[in-house]
Amino acid sequence: MRTLPSIALAAALSLLTGCADLGYYWQSAHGHIDLMRAARSVPAWLADPATAPALKAKLELTQRIRRFAVTDLGLPDNRSYTGYADLHRSAAIWNVVAAPEYSLQLKTWCFPIAGCVGYRGYYDEAAAKTEAAAQSAQGLEVAVYPVPAYSTLGYMNWAGGDPLLSTFIGYPDGELARIVFHELAHQVLYVPDDTLFNESYATAVERIGGAMWLQREDTAQARADYAQFDGRRQQFRALTLQTRRALTAIYESKEAESRDWTAVAAMKKAALDDFRVRYATLRASWPGPRQGAYDGWVARANNAMFGAQAAYDDLVPNFEALFEQQGRDWPRFYAAVKRLAAMEKPQRNAALEALGAPADKALAASAAMIAPATRAATSPTTTTIKNTGGRGA
Repeated sequence: MRTLPSIALAAALSLLTGCADLGYYWQSAHGHIDLMRAARSVPAWLADPATAPALKAKLELTQRIRRFAVTDLGLPDNRSYTGYADLHRSAAIWNVVAAPEYSLQLKTWCFPIAGCVGYRGYYDEAAAKTEAAAQSAQGLEVAVYPVPAYSTLGYMNWAGGDPLLSTFIGYPDGELARIVFHELAHQVLYVPDDTLFNESYATAVERIGGAMWLQREDTAQARADYAQFDGRRQQFRALTLQTRRALTAIYESKEAESRDWTAVAAMKKAALDDFRVRYATLRASWPGPRQGAYDGWVARANNAMFGAQAAYDDLVPNFEALFEQQGRDWPRFYAAVKRLAAMEKPQRNAALEALGAPADKALAASAAMIAPATRAATSPTTTTIKNTGGRGA
């Protein structure tokens, strides 16, 4: 069991809290310190005869993944993910997100180091739901979702780093690799006040790195199993991306401009109804286990959920294009991302948009996968709405 001095408390507060009441500061600091106290080194877990064989196998796998992250992806070599904590709960934290009734723009909370972000994290699910109820009372659409891992951006490496957690250790091999790559990518670079840039960049690293890991280090069976798992996710993301674009078009329509909220509400309902019908058709085409993996997401889908998803999706193809532009060379890619990060936000966005052509190609490819299963269920309402913009679960 480790104890953390006051500097760790300050770091935890800066990273995990915002401009909020003292109760929120306390739960953030206390929650993070409890998480780190629960961690033991991976060698200690492996040497413990009480550790289940399946967990030992996963922990051994994570150390191979971590070495691959350093040697093949150029990610930081430090104390992160050399320890493991059993949290005895289903998530590391629960995030609250909120958005207006007719917008996908998330409400933001501001943190001293992390800047302003479109979510607020709680270590206790009940506390997250209380916050969500408060936001709903202000007329916002809200969502509470579990987060299996988060990054302290390298600030806590001196104290043991970010540990592996029971909340994600059981993931399939490819997904376990991806989450480690994603969180380590945040330690390479983090830009305050730009959640979309940060999460899209880290998601691109996890996607490219995860594919490399599976191809070079895992078995053919693991690759086949993961192909099915990820294929369904990509189909679902394509469907939700199309819905986000439809909703954006509605919220920017002439009816919205003229404040004809009755018409806007009707169009919004039609788009969401169509999304659920098309999902049901897509779900019916999936054989075997995990067929209903996205049922809960779809049932609760609202502006807040679509808005939160966008932060992990929208610029990923742009960063993937940048990786190709840099000759698939990781040091060159990270240097290019850092140059983008040094720009003012408008210039950074423009530079990324210049790499945006692959986004439409990616959408077209994913849409082609879902089209045979969903075309018959597509309503005229959404097929005639123009696309104006726009991660699945």
